[in-house]
Amino acid sequence: MLKIENLHAEIDGKEILKGLNLEVGAGEVHAIMGPNGAGKSTLAYVLGGRPGYEVTQGSVTFMGEDLLDMDPHERAAAGMFLGFQYPVEIPGVSNVQFLREALNSQRRTRGEEPLSGGDFLKLAKDKAGLLKLDMEMLKRFVNVGFSGGEKKRAEMVHMGILDPKLAVLDETDSGLDIDALKTVGEGINTIMRSADKGVLLITHYQRLLDYVKPDHVHVLADGRIVKSGGPELAHQLESEGYEAVAA
Repeated sequence: MLKIENLHAEIDGKEILKGLNLEVGAGEVHAIMGPNGAGKSTLAYVLGGRPGYEVTQGSVTFMGEDLLDMDPHERAAAGMFLGFQYPVEIPGVSNVQFLREALNSQRRTRGEEPLSGGDFLKLAKDKAGLLKLDMEMLKRFVNVGFSGGEKKRAEMVHMGILDPKLAVLDETDSGLDIDALKTVGEGINTIMRSADKGVLLITHYQRLLDYVKPDHVHVLADGRIVKSGGPELAHQLESEGYEAVAA
């Protein structure tokens, strides 16, 4: 599904990713853990196509296609979803407006018919229910006045509506209390746990992995994956720290 080979990337002339290799197959959840400054968010931004992040070497294929040759909207239409550590606010645009336009834009790109207003609202209500988010929240401006937990739940509703093939989630657990963490974790499992989907979960901590069980855990340090293992590796990192485990 996703294959990254010898990926080098920089921002403002500073190299952040230094030969990263990773492969995510359909039906798999991969967790990437690592210290601050290791390159975790840079990896997410490069995959999403964020401007300013320049790939200088290596390749990334997604569903057999050259991901790096696609514009960000083409990556989204192809089935990639990027969840942000700090979801942005969009004053003046409601979640319903934003999501209906985003979904129908992707459908048009894929040659599909856009959803009617009624069909879209039915879909939105269903996905909001999975994340225990009141539909009234989706009528408000995107993330404006939302708490940290509400922003993350709303973002998971976005993911459910867009129904991606691959979710790249950058520190989705950031700012969540215990109840919100459980709700978001259950939402990820409901939306993304299937044989034809994949998840790349970027996190500092083990706690989210208690709810979203990874098939593989990787340690990212100094722009490279330096160690990989099963779920037990996350517990080892939690108890011993990055330096001890990645040494």
